[in-house]
Amino acid sequence: MLNRLLCFCALIASAAAAVADRPNIIYILADDLGYGDLGCYGQKKFATPHLDQLAARGMRFTQHYAGSTVCAPSRSALMTGQHTGHTAIRGNSEVQPEGQHPLPPATTTLAELLQHQGYRTGLFGKWGLGAPGSGSEPIDQGFDRFFGYNCQRQAHHYYPYFLWDDDQRVMLWRNFDRATGTYAPALIQEKALNFIDDAAAAPGQPFFLFYAHVAPHAEMAATATDLTPFRGQFEPETPFVGTDSGPRFRQGPYGSQPEPRATFAAMVTMLDRHVGEIVAKLDALGLSDNTLILFSSDNGPHLEGGHDPDYFDSNGPLRGYKRDLYEGGIRVPLIAHWPGKIPAAHTSDHISAQWDLLPTFCELAGVTPPTNIDGISLVPELTHDKSQVEHDLLYWEFHDQGGRMALRQGDWKVVRYNVDAAPDSPVELYDLAHDPGETADIAADHPAIASRLDNLMKNARVPATFPRFNFR
Repeated sequence: MLNRLLCFCALIASAAAAVADRPNIIYILADDLGYGDLGCYGQKKFATPHLDQLAARGMRFTQHYAGSTVCAPSRSALMTGQHTGHTAIRGNSEVQPEGQHPLPPATTTLAELLQHQGYRTGLFGKWGLGAPGSGSEPIDQGFDRFFGYNCQRQAHHYYPYFLWDDDQRVMLWRNFDRATGTYAPALIQEKALNFIDDAAAAPGQPFFLFYAHVAPHAEMAATATDLTPFRGQFEPETPFVGTDSGPRFRQGPYGSQPEPRATFAAMVTMLDRHVGEIVAKLDALGLSDNTLILFSSDNGPHLEGGHDPDYFDSNGPLRGYKRDLYEGGIRVPLIAHWPGKIPAAHTSDHISAQWDLLPTFCELAGVTPPTNIDGISLVPELTHDKSQVEHDLLYWEFHDQGGRMALRQGDWKVVRYNVDAAPDSPVELYDLAHDPGETADIAADHPAIASRLDNLMKNARVPATFPRFNFR
């Protein structure tokens, strides 16, 4: 009996040690941040020192892709490990009065997989994958803790009337009557740092922090403290005239902004500072060496609320913006930092996508991922192991603006626009090795390649259960 008890205790201790050895995981997802919006990716107009330092101490990916070219499907690709030809949410679709189309009840999410493996899980920022009461709120999909915006439309506003604390609405009374008393990103940052403090108080349990930051998505809004250093630096400014009163005020339409360029720089600077505060928190708590930090964006730069991405070269050398399936709409920064595990000052040209993060995090957590995923674990690439598996192909689809499809295989990429009107129209073909800016359509020069990739693209998807996410 004593031997059995000792054996049982040893098994418990061994299991606890295994959980404790698994890394903490922090995934920070900026909103509408372009490939060229960080200093380490070529930004010259303003500085991003904390993110640049994170890249200098870790790995910078040059060919990483968002799950989609807009918010909700990118998050769906992240949560399910599936590209937009397979994942349930393939576009932005609102639910009134608040929220977006929900994930199906049977969905197995990244957060659930980690939660079941003993991770403390938290989401801070923007959700966008299920309205309140839909059964697809963050706490229904694997998160122990949630603080932020349920609805993407509400997340347009940096001085909202309310945020969500788990499943309870928290009123921000200092923002009523058009007031600007509570800047939501500052409050969300405070809650995210508190989550790390709470996690440090339970050292035997690893944590997963998904920080879905709302900057620099329009509307363009920054605090006076952040904005003041940039005022007058980017003249001439072109004021944006938005919605500042009436029944639609803070109900989705963007507010006015007289200094959109200065405000954009202030917003990205604030985002950079928030990342620096998270790194400093980990250092202070002694958690840095066992914490993987990844930083990325959900799609390319937006054109809304007065933002001028061409002025800031927000898409770097790439063509297109948010809602495009050209590189500028879907290729995004990815920075990875993990002291002692990820080599410092390393640049990776490995071709990867947001749906790779589910199997990556599963491998680190010691959990078997679902079989119906499109992602491939990035752990070998992160740890400089030459056994990294490559994708056969990457696929995207988009269901607004006439319908759009794109597929990449190796350095070849095909793109088709206006799919709803002309599903069999000729595709555009690009050689990304020699033309990353997609300046020359060479389909006429390589008809066999264009035809082969076109067939792959047509067969890369299955019909969506929600009709809005199918081509007409």
